[in-house]
Amino acid sequence: MTARQRRFLLLALVLAVLGLGGALLLRAFQSNLVFFVTPSQVVQGEVNRADTLRLGGLVQPGSIHREAQSLRVRFVLSDGGHQIPVVYEGVLPDLFVAGKGAIAQGRLDASGTLQAAEVLAKHDENYMPAAVHDALKRHGASAPGSQP
Repeated sequence: MTARQRRFLLLALVLAVLGLGGALLLRAFQSNLVFFVTPSQVVQGEVNRADTLRLGGLVQPGSIHREAQSLRVRFVLSDGGHQIPVVYEGVLPDLFVAGKGAIAQGRLDASGTLQAAEVLAKHDENYMPAAVHDALKRHGASAPGSQP
């Protein structure tokens, strides 16, 4: 084998390793990608039900139900137009209350309920994700803490 052939073989091997590494990196990135959606987007079928997603909205008043002797909590998130039931097992944030903004991360089950692995509550009166704020405005609902 000549020196030129060895260099070509080495270059081909390096390119193959880099290509494989890049493909593995993209696959790992894509599997960890989580999209933020509103209840209206879920109801309208704009999300893949197999994907992990972050569902944002307002916690519906009267929808929080805690199971006795368990950390399982059921509640409903709404963007003013549509509602999605959520089931979460764990300790909720201190700021999690009815009528306030929350984001639940998880997957939709066959019945359309979000099986949440994490729940986040908004941290002050001024913060709300833009997509949730826009969805509330579209459906005529006011965001908590907003001025009329």
